[in-house]
Amino acid sequence: MDTFFNPSSVAIIGATEKTGSLPGVILKNLLDMGFAGKIYPVNPKYENVFGLKCFPTLLDIPEKIDLAVIAIPASFVLEIMRQQAKRGIHYSIIISAGFREMGAEGIQMEEEVGKVAHENNIRIIGPNCLGILDNYANFTTSFLSWERITKPKKGALSILSQSGAFAISVLDLAAQEGIGIAKMANYGNRMDVGESDLLPFLMEDVHTKVVAIYMESVDHGRRFIEAAKACSREKPIVALKVGKGAAGIAAAKSHTGAIAGNYEIYKAAFLKAGIIEANGLEEFIDGVKALSMQSPPMGNRILIVTNGGGFGVIVADYCTENGLEVVPPSAQLKEKLKEKFAKFYVVNNPVDLTGSACDEDYRIVLQTCMVESDEYDAVIIIPLMSPKGMSETIVSVIDETMKESGKPAVVCTVGGVFTMKVKQLLEERHYPVFPSPERSAKAMSMLLKRRVLQMH
Repeated sequence: MDTFFNPSSVAIIGATEKTGSLPGVILKNLLDMGFAGKIYPVNPKYENVFGLKCFPTLLDIPEKIDLAVIAIPASFVLEIMRQQAKRGIHYSIIISAGFREMGAEGIQMEEEVGKVAHENNIRIIGPNCLGILDNYANFTTSFLSWERITKPKKGALSILSQSGAFAISVLDLAAQEGIGIAKMANYGNRMDVGESDLLPFLMEDVHTKVVAIYMESVDHGRRFIEAAKACSREKPIVALKVGKGAAGIAAAKSHTGAIAGNYEIYKAAFLKAGIIEANGLEEFIDGVKALSMQSPPMGNRILIVTNGGGFGVIVADYCTENGLEVVPPSAQLKEKLKEKFAKFYVVNNPVDLTGSACDEDYRIVLQTCMVESDEYDAVIIIPLMSPKGMSETIVSVIDETMKESGKPAVVCTVGGVFTMKVKQLLEERHYPVFPSPERSAKAMSMLLKRRVLQMH
């Protein structure tokens, strides 16, 4: 699989400088990313494209080519595959749509392309896809311009997706949420390479720490379970399975030609393979964010610390709903805290520091309850930034005490511009921040699910 993500040379079929043309945008994106490999534009109409020598056909390129990227009308793809076979190019990403998802005629074309590939030992990603992004090799075959999609920062999350739109939306959201990306693969109709090939590759990939999968259907049931099981022993996998009901199943079929299958079977398979299933996009993003930034807690006892009592109560409710235990502190721990605080601070769980709180009060609670005591396994911290005692110092307070404790923390904070600045600073230090009590509790429960799965 490495050749797909990090080829030493790539041919872009149909390359042009025409604005809005898919192969043109792919080529421009590659150049913008600073891809270090050799790029060969292929198009009989041009001698040069973006300052690179352009070749009439694949057969005219004298040097060895690792990968062909094909983004031309579907009816011409078969001819390109034959050229590829002649040239001994064993890897192909077919961006072009107009195959299986279009019905009988498209199915026939896809089968003909598949036959040439099979006979000549060519591996294919696609068709009907965006292909690849490798953030460390600076390689992409996406045809969406970076002016519209925020270019993601380097990080630990890799995304596998049958849907291109979904993969791109996740990339865009990731940038907003401070999540760094390692790799993305979108395989559309998945005529050849799918999850079962890509999971073992990501399992070995040094940059990938968390894997996110958007799934309409599975490629090879048994192989997938084995691959996912092996991968999830090393790295958490979060899946969003769509096409659960009749309407969704029909939509998946016309979207990528996928046969979505019986959801109950998937549910059992995910459990068997150690996959964490997300319910909806928000939970999917929040789960991968928490898992990319924090380690799973050793147990289920959660402390809540806030300077807004009402928020503490809501988080406590959602914790209980998500199977997290909000246990009260022991008498000794309560005493220790009371000695350090004003009488009107509520010393319980949640610890309510009230609107009078300052950054240092958070340090005292976290130091006392998370570093010096073993009564809690993880903490949800709710620093509302509007009271005047609160400042950006809260970021280093959380970072220093939680690093010392070695335990995970999830942060919930709600507010405008100043709050967003604090959110960004915390996320740069790998603390996931959520804008609502329910999302922070859900994210913590996803971290716990990972621990439970690791223990089985």
